[in-house]
Amino acid sequence: MASRPVVQQQNRGVEGVPGGIKQKNMAAEGRNRRALGDIGNMVTVRGAEGKQQLPQVSRPLTRGFCAQLLANAQAAAADKNKKSIAVNVGGAAANQAAKVPRKQQQQQPAQKKVTVKPKPEAVIVISPDTEEQQEEVKEKKSRRKAAAEDSSRKTYTATLTARSKAACGLNIKKEKKIQDIDAGDLYNELAVVEYVEDIYKFYKEAENESRVHDYMDSQPEINVKMRAILVDWLIEVHYKFELTSETLYLTINIIDRYLAARTTSKRELQLVGISAMLIASKYEEIWAPEVNDFVCISDRAYNHQQVLEMEKRILGELEWYLTVPTPYVFLVRFIKAAEADPAMENMVYFLAELAMMNYATMVYCPSMIAASAVYAARCTLHKSPAWNETLKLHTGFSEAQIMDCAKLLVDYHFEAAANHKLQVIYRKYSNPQKGGVAELPPAKFLLAPAP
Repeated sequence: MASRPVVQQQNRGVEGVPGGIKQKNMAAEGRNRRALGDIGNMVTVRGAEGKQQLPQVSRPLTRGFCAQLLANAQAAAADKNKKSIAVNVGGAAANQAAKVPRKQQQQQPAQKKVTVKPKPEAVIVISPDTEEQQEEVKEKKSRRKAAAEDSSRKTYTATLTARSKAACGLNIKKEKKIQDIDAGDLYNELAVVEYVEDIYKFYKEAENESRVHDYMDSQPEINVKMRAILVDWLIEVHYKFELTSETLYLTINIIDRYLAARTTSKRELQLVGISAMLIASKYEEIWAPEVNDFVCISDRAYNHQQVLEMEKRILGELEWYLTVPTPYVFLVRFIKAAEADPAMENMVYFLAELAMMNYATMVYCPSMIAASAVYAARCTLHKSPAWNETLKLHTGFSEAQIMDCAKLLVDYHFEAAANHKLQVIYRKYSNPQKGGVAELPPAKFLLAPAP
C-alpha cells in the first residue's frame, strides 16, 4: 500500500514535461514487448540506465489470458512426467490484483499463484468379465459341449458295434491289464522298488547255476524215500525251533547240493540234515540255535564234535557258496503278484513244502516250482482267472508251461489228505493258525485227462 503514492507522484512529475507522456509510453511499450517475448516464471522489468528504477506499469491480466496460461501449464505438466509448474504473475499484475475486491480475489486465486498437480495414473485392471473375454468363454463352452455330444455319440456307436459283433459270434480281443504290484511299496525302503526287478532278473539267471540235478543214482545207500523222511523230520524241527521260512528252504538246498556232490552213507544222512540246518540258521537267523540244541533234537545220535566236523565238510564241499535263489524268494514275489489273501498264502506255502519233500520236483527250477504252487493254490481256492497277465509277466511262465508241475503238486496234496505216512506238513497246515488249508479238497479237475 505504501508504493501507491510514490507511483502516483512519479507519474505526475512526468506529465508536467511537454511530450513526456508520449515518450514515457513509448519506452514502456518497448519494455513490455521485450518482457512478453521473454515470459518466464517471474516477469522482471529493469529501469533505464542512469535513472532511478520505477515499478513497471503493465496492462491488467484478462481472464482469457490467465486461462490460456493454465492450459499451457497443464499441457506441460502432462508432457514432462507429472512435474509441478508454478505460474507467478508479478509487477503490475500484482498491483492490479490488489485493486480487485477481496471477494473477487477469493474467486480468482489462480492470478496470484497457480500450481498444477499431476493427475494420478489411471490403473487399468484386466478383468475376465470384459465383453471380448466373455465371448471367448462362451465359444469354449460351446465347443466343449459339442465335443461331449460327439464323444457320447461315438460311445453309443461303439456300444452298438460291440453288441453286433457279439451277436454275430465274432471274437473281441480284450485289453491286457497288468497291475503295478509295487505301487503300494513306493515309499517302503525295505521293498527296494527301484531295484526289485533287477534283483529278480538276477535270481532267474543264478537259479540255473545253483540248480540241483538228479543225484540218486550216485548214492548207493540213499533212496528217495529216505530223503523224504529226512525232509519231513527237518520241517518238524524247523517248526519247533520257530525258525524263518528262509532257513527251511536254504536247509533243503544245502542238503541236495551236498548229496549231489559227495557220496553219503545211510548213517550220516541225519547228521547231514542237522548240520545243514545249523549252517542255514547261522546264515538267516538273528538268534541261531546252538549245536547242543541239534544234538538233543537228534536224541544224541551224534555228539558235538561230529556236528562241527560235518558242518566244516559241507562248507568246504559247497565252497561257502550259500547265497542262492531258493523257491522261497520267488514265492514271496509271486504271492505279491497274485494279490493273495491269508488263505491263499498258506495254501501256496503248503504246496511248496510238499514239493520240497518229494524228490520228483527236482527236475523243475525253483521259480517254476513257486509259480506252479501259486497256480495250484488258485485252482484249489477257485480263483478266477487262475492265471492272468500280471502273473505271467512277473513269473515269466505261461499257464501251459507250469501245468505239469502244478498237476504234480495237486497229486501230492491228494496223497497227503489220504492218510499218507508222512503227515508233518499236513498236520502243520491243518492248524487253525494256518487257516486249515490242508483240509480243503484238492483241485482234482487238474488231474482229469484232457478231452
